[in-house]
Amino acid sequence: MGHFVYSMNVSLDLRIEQVPGDNGAGEWLRIDEEFHREANAQAQALALMVQGRVVYEVMEEYWPRARADVSLPDYMREYGEIWTAKPKVLVSRTRRSADHNTRIIGGDDAIEQLAALRAQTDGTISVGGAALATQLLRAGLLDELLLCTHPAILGFGRPLFDEYDVPIDLDLLEQRSFGSGVTMRRYAIRDVSEAS
Repeated sequence: MGHFVYSMNVSLDLRIEQVPGDNGAGEWLRIDEEFHREANAQAQALALMVQGRVVYEVMEEYWPRARADVSLPDYMREYGEIWTAKPKVLVSRTRRSADHNTRIIGGDDAIEQLAALRAQTDGTISVGGAALATQLLRAGLLDELLLCTHPAILGFGRPLFDEYDVPIDLDLLEQRSFGSGVTMRRYAIRDVSEAS
């Protein structure tokens, strides 16, 4: 059985977006080569990526083109190759088609479909998107958090989870710091069954 890991860049006050629509691409992010290469390695090791519509559409707009853009550093082109080739699931009620090795799950039973997918998959399944991660957390299906904390306090903006008010205990599994000041921490959700 696979495990769902919500991977997200966050500020110190656990915001993922400062201005509506910046989709995690704000100037507060400190993504340097060292950090990007680690993100590439983690993405390469994934069994599957599961993304909500907003995250997916940001990714599909940029990364397929980035892989062939010789003006970009090699590590960015590499991520474009990884993202484009990696098997992906887009969770959306409105999209009917998607390219880049992507299938779509939608409808009222999307969480049940994702539970079945988790049971059938070996390895790590990344989760992209606050709404999707919140739904998986409520359903008791979210196994881990991989938070890349950037040294900024935004003070406002979209939080890591959407309107979730039940305490969840976490265990720190791994921690790494980067020269840019970013800290990557991986947490296990202590008892997934109690999250529902």
